[in-house]
Amino acid sequence: MSNERNYKSNVFVMLLEKKDRALELYNAVNDSDYDDPEQIVINTIEGGFELSVQNDASFIFDNVLSIYEHQSTYCPNMPLRSLIYFTTLVKKNYMDRDIFSRRLVKIPCPKFVVFYNGVETQPDYQEMRLSDCFIKSDEDNEKDMLELVCRVYNINEGHNKELLDKCKWLSDYMIFIDKVREYHKNHDDEELHQDIEKAIDYCIKNNILKEFLKERRTEVLDMTAVDYTYERRMILNYNEGKEDGIKDGIARGERKLLLDKISKKLSKGKSISQIADELEESEDAIKDLVNEIEDK
Repeated sequence: MSNERNYKSNVFVMLLEKKDRALELYNAVNDSDYDDPEQIVINTIEGGFELSVQNDASFIFDNVLSIYEHQSTYCPNMPLRSLIYFTTLVKKNYMDRDIFSRRLVKIPCPKFVVFYNGVETQPDYQEMRLSDCFIKSDEDNEKDMLELVCRVYNINEGHNKELLDKCKWLSDYMIFIDKVREYHKNHDDEELHQDIEKAIDYCIKNNILKEFLKERRTEVLDMTAVDYTYERRMILNYNEGKEDGIKDGIARGERKLLLDKISKKLSKGKSISQIADELEESEDAIKDLVNEIEDK
């Protein structure tokens, strides 16, 4: 099984394939109370999925196109990714119309929502803006900038209780994820599938996503393993990068200190061999550093 995360197929997206679940989440996010799942249209897209409400007079949010994304690792580039998703949808669904005609081509109003369930500490709610990505000068007028806002909800335990209370399956999904983390906490990767199996068994026994997990057990097992491995690897890479950065910073500090010492000794007329002897370095190393100082 590949360790690369399959963004087209994860448990969160699988759960959203059912219109009643999609409508439940839509209502929870928008504080609405629609009750006809058939008004929901779902289309999977690269890197996420599109959830839209059909144009219907009974819906206040007519022609609202919501792009929902699940995130197990923190990513500050969500607005940029969401822009790409949205333009992909527009190109797919509206480019057959004549955009060069005198008639205005109308498109649904987009709303972007991210559900975060990673292990890094994040606030209950935050907004990510596309304008944060822009390279701006002092003369730039913010009113002229393209803007896109992603609403990010932390759905881990202890966060956004009101949202999770409104959408039971989302709460159940997080219980499942937490159980996987709990069972696998002190285990090696070789035991990951076994730990996911235990989490699935626990949820079925306690009526948590029971029918879904019974029907799609194998898919859930495989996708959770891929997702969990990806998440662990991302965290490991981040921590290794952080450690390397600290080591690199220390190395740069030590190098600067060494160059300063050499400069002071050179100013006192000391030779390369004398400096090497006093600093307990090789003459070749000191010679290279002296050349670096003289080149500045």
